[in-house]
Amino acid sequence: MITAIETYLAVRRAAGFTLSNTEYLLRSFANFATDQKQTHISTTTAINWASQARSVAQRHVRYQTVCLLARYLCVEDSRHESPPTNYFGYRKARRAPHIYSRAEIEGLVLAAQKLPSFNSLLPRTYATLISLLAATGLRISEALHLLVSDITPDGLLIRKTKFQKTRLVPLHDTARTGLARYLTHRQEMRSGSDHVFVSDDGQPLVYWKVHNVFRTLLKSAGIQPSRGRWPRIHELRHTFAVRALESSPTGRQRIGQHMLALATYLGHVNINTTYWYLETTPELLRDIAVVAENFAQGGQP
Repeated sequence: MITAIETYLAVRRAAGFTLSNTEYLLRSFANFATDQKQTHISTTTAINWASQARSVAQRHVRYQTVCLLARYLCVEDSRHESPPTNYFGYRKARRAPHIYSRAEIEGLVLAAQKLPSFNSLLPRTYATLISLLAATGLRISEALHLLVSDITPDGLLIRKTKFQKTRLVPLHDTARTGLARYLTHRQEMRSGSDHVFVSDDGQPLVYWKVHNVFRTLLKSAGIQPSRGRWPRIHELRHTFAVRALESSPTGRQRIGQHMLALATYLGHVNINTTYWYLETTPELLRDIAVVAENFAQGGQP
């Protein structure tokens, strides 16, 4: 079974996936199956191996990993069983995101501009970073990995990110102007890094430092925890998506088209991820509820 697993991993990696955790799990499963004197995947073995995990979420991940492998192997060898999906009935519960108001975003930018700095670069870096995240909906990892060469006349070139995809993100004129102003100042500091966002010492920003600084900015801007949790920098992306949906064109068909465009823009692999943002868009949810009720009563959708 190890040979089959290595072939499976090689095929998926050729498509751009890293699969480090997947490899670890599948080798563990192969060892478990070997101990059971099995050379082919069986549903019972997959369930028993996955059940060794402590939490339902971990069992689900282990089980689904084997399910994907089984589907691949079944094509060439019918002796492998294809286990039914979602055996453990797990459903990921998403934390309700904090949707920043315009005033809160402005407060964060103003707080960033007041950060202490020995050469005035750090305040500009964080003010520009927050502004860009709010204006484009980029993932924080995508923004931190941006290179100067990724800024093109057509927008930002986002290279192989979370799902190994490359996409072009258009920039509004105001965002382009703000980014250009920051880069001009950054060049005056003679930073040797090719990264767009750098610290006072010219080194690229790293996430753990950004996380800590952002917590400071939240406090300076007067933004308080909600339900015991501090708002996150990633929720600037959620805010962008929700505002985009709220401003979508009227008409059911056009909203559907807008959703597809938004999924592409955000770099989502599955449009279901984009539809989740409807949960935090009360206006659209009410509209959907009215239409659903009308349809249930025999009206037109």
